[in-house]
Amino acid sequence: MTDREAVGTRFDPVRMQHARAQTWAALHGIRERMRVGIGEDEARHEALDVFRGLGMERLWHPVIIRIGANTTKTYRQRSDPNVRLAENDSYFIDLGLVFDGHEGDVGDTFVVGHAPERQACADAARTLFDEVARAWRSDGLSGKALYDFASERAQAMGWRFNHAIKGHRLGDFPHSVHKGGDLGTLDGAPSPGLWVLEIQIAHPSEPFGAFYEDLLGVEHLAP
Repeated sequence: MTDREAVGTRFDPVRMQHARAQTWAALHGIRERMRVGIGEDEARHEALDVFRGLGMERLWHPVIIRIGANTTKTYRQRSDPNVRLAENDSYFIDLGLVFDGHEGDVGDTFVVGHAPERQACADAARTLFDEVARAWRSDGLSGKALYDFASERAQAMGWRFNHAIKGHRLGDFPHSVHKGGDLGTLDGAPSPGLWVLEIQIAHPSEPFGAFYEDLLGVEHLAP
């Protein structure tokens, strides 16, 4: 556990919280620019203006914006470039930004127009995140047990769970120089403020999904 949770000499939990808050601010700044007809490349380009306005130092992972059917794709899968945000549609944003030498990583899913099933999926991703986080706080579950629990709960809720996503470490940039690895392979209970819990689910038969991620051990931010 000590090796998996190693940080650099400049690591500061207060700066970690600042990076998280600024990354959430960036996500909602992008959300304000999303509109019917926009494509993912265009949205990523406009995101750069949001980042500059917040004083972002750099990206630590590529900006991911998935629209429509692309919301079912995993991190490493390429989007269909022809997809654009339609009326009664959904999309998610996944950001990994660096502020003051510390990493933020957040993600959330949003719905435009009237799309009840898509809204239910977005809500379910947030609910599932909260349930898993509560299980961690109350039962001290290991990282592996958290993802086993998440998979079981997603199935019980009627959603398809993305088993390829396992969460990961954050820290002072770059955290990978110190230690890291997947949360879902952690044998012990993760410490607060260091590990990102990632949740991605999809409708069992329709081409849409939802994503939510945030640090374990911090207060949940409402959409």
